[in-house]
Amino acid sequence: MQGAGNDFVVLDETRGPLGLTTAHYRFLADRHFGVGADQILTVRPSPGAGIDFEYVIHNADGGEVEQCGNGARCFVRFVREQGLTAKDAVKVKTQGGVIELRMQPDGRVTVNMGAPVFELARIPFDPAGLVPDASAGAGAADAANANADADEAAAAASAASATATDVWPQWPLALGVSGREPHALGQAQVPVPVQVAVVSMGNPHAVQIVADVDTAPVQETGALIEHHPAFPKRVNAGFMQIVSRSQIRLRVYERGAGETLACGTGACAAVVAGIRLGLLDSCVDVLTRGGQLTIEWSGALDAPVLMTGPATTVFAAEIDIPDAP
Repeated sequence: MQGAGNDFVVLDETRGPLGLTTAHYRFLADRHFGVGADQILTVRPSPGAGIDFEYVIHNADGGEVEQCGNGARCFVRFVREQGLTAKDAVKVKTQGGVIELRMQPDGRVTVNMGAPVFELARIPFDPAGLVPDASAGAGAADAANANADADEAAAAASAASATATDVWPQWPLALGVSGREPHALGQAQVPVPVQVAVVSMGNPHAVQIVADVDTAPVQETGALIEHHPAFPKRVNAGFMQIVSRSQIRLRVYERGAGETLACGTGACAAVVAGIRLGLLDSCVDVLTRGGQLTIEWSGALDAPVLMTGPATTVFAAEIDIPDAP
């Protein structure tokens, strides 16, 4: 299945567990030896009252992750097409929380992704040793005492960012230079820190604004941002070009998968970041390399983010999985 070019293998475990290992998920995602996919999605029975299914996501590297928005749209189409439910709207439990998925009359799917998370510890993002950019978040510098050290300033900015819509800092990340260096991945060193806005949509995102997504250094810096030590669980790196207050272009280097044609949670995170920075309106069309998504968010910190987009079945098949791929 695919949603805006983000492609998935979807497995049905409603009749019993398949007992797959990390290596098995990697095999299924392998585009040369397996099926090929950005993520592997698994449908499991309801884990409790008021929940229709459990929704489990594994990245192409075999690791389980908290959330996948484009996958969520494919999930509801799959359970409908397979006769697992007749409902237009279902609630599913993910590692990142409970979300609601709704089929629209035009065939698109709207996902209630829940409210974004701004508390740095919950993202998770560790600001130790980093100083938020005062010009990027109005009032961020005033939130910290002028004589405070960097860690105290970061803590003050974090508290402000969780409670005020007009105070939200961006964070400068040094990539491959002095300071808190990321893991060595063999890429060329980048001399200038990048400014990122950090937010969780059930999974962590670092969003930066670029002049042109076509020339943005996604491949060069995506992995460096993903593995930056400020993100203890790694992070998805978003590159956002603002076309107008109601439209952006977006590329995302996904954690554990590399750049994909589209990323649903990445689209949500980018729009949330743009709204909080005062750059976008409440309804935004997100143009990805795989297609268009529409993201809606009122700007209230506890308000849910709604994502609408396509979900398509490409083919159905069976595959023999080796015991030790």
